[in-house]
Amino acid sequence: MSGTDEALALRAEAVRERHRTTLGSVPAGVEARLGLALAHGRLHTEEALAGLRHVVLTDNALGGRVQQLVHFGQLLALGRAEPARIHARGALHAGAGIADLIGVAETALLTAGVPAYALGIETIVELTEAGAEAEAEAEAEAGAVRADRSRAERSLIIHCNERTVDVALNP
Repeated sequence: MSGTDEALALRAEAVRERHRTTLGSVPAGVEARLGLALAHGRLHTEEALAGLRHVVLTDNALGGRVQQLVHFGQLLALGRAEPARIHARGALHAGAGIADLIGVAETALLTAGVPAYALGIETIVELTEAGAEAEAEAEAEAGAVRADRSRAERSLIIHCNERTVDVALNP
């Protein structure tokens, strides 16, 4: 990788990091825009957008949690499903709860109608199901680690002078 390519990669990573900070991840659309910008010498546009986004989100009385909830509600009203999902996850990342998201969806019912409310509830259901699946996977993984650790605690293998001795710790 040339010095110029390396510098561009570092600059693109800085843009990604700003998204990770506010949303917890880099949305696919941002990755696509960065790819296009890098391929066509337009990274400075993405950097300018990220800079403006940073100023608006960090130099604002609303704070990150409320900002993400506002984004979620606006996107529900516009009927933008995928960006609404991104900002719902961003709101959770910023400290909002499921009750906050439900409140936004209910408000969208009054301001934008049943389609916005339905989209909001659909999004929340998807997030809670994904969260439950992630928790179950994490619990299964933690259980496997505990089982491995338990076996290791019961039997310690000592290698000494080319012989293996099995010592029971907890018979």
